[in-house]
Amino acid sequence: MKTVIKKTGIILFTVIITLGFTNCKPVQNANNKQKGAVIGAAGGAILGAILGNNIGKGGNGELGAVIGGVIGGGAGVLIGNKMDKQAQKIEQEIPGAQVERVDDGIVLTFDESSGVYFDTNKFNINAASQATLNKLIGVFKEYPDTNLLVVGHTDSQGADDYNLTLSKNRAYAVTNYLTANGINSGRLTTNWFGETQPLHDNNTAEGRAKNRRVNIAILPNEKMIQEAKQQAGN
Repeated sequence: MKTVIKKTGIILFTVIITLGFTNCKPVQNANNKQKGAVIGAAGGAILGAILGNNIGKGGNGELGAVIGGVIGGGAGVLIGNKMDKQAQKIEQEIPGAQVERVDDGIVLTFDESSGVYFDTNKFNINAASQATLNKLIGVFKEYPDTNLLVVGHTDSQGADDYNLTLSKNRAYAVTNYLTANGINSGRLTTNWFGETQPLHDNNTAEGRAKNRRVNIAILPNEKMIQEAKQQAGN
């Protein structure tokens, strides 16, 4: 089910997120380009990050995935309409995906029950996941004026460093599959958090399965933003 979230106090919240993530171990392990994608401006919007339980409405950090940079006025309405249509198309093509509208963006969550998943300790894209990603690629090609942030997560089983690497490999497996099938690499940024951002209880098998996930955040790029502003007379 699609969820629409609008944030208040966006500037202060963005500063808090930025300070928090510069001290986060996975971000420290990322290179400068990846850091910039997580906490910096891209396509005119602050990406923030795909967060965990400590941020977001009702403790659900995925709803706080795209922080700040909300385009106001008529341009924001035009962008919102385009993103709504893209979210609806994804829901139609991939019924099992969790699709959430967050500010000017979309956050997709894929776990073991929703289309893109990985066998235990594996990071290869299996046949079922390929089928889902192929549908998603079709939507991304239909809506080319967006940037894509791919983020990998794991459950808490195993060593921290191992899980961090596993989440990195899984995120890049998705990114590489997208680029190999026609998505421009310039649209894509990849990040990973290992076991540090659980959304569900790692003490249960069901919770661990949901924490083994890949998220994709979809945001308007600069072209979409500038065209919307011109159309709205901003």
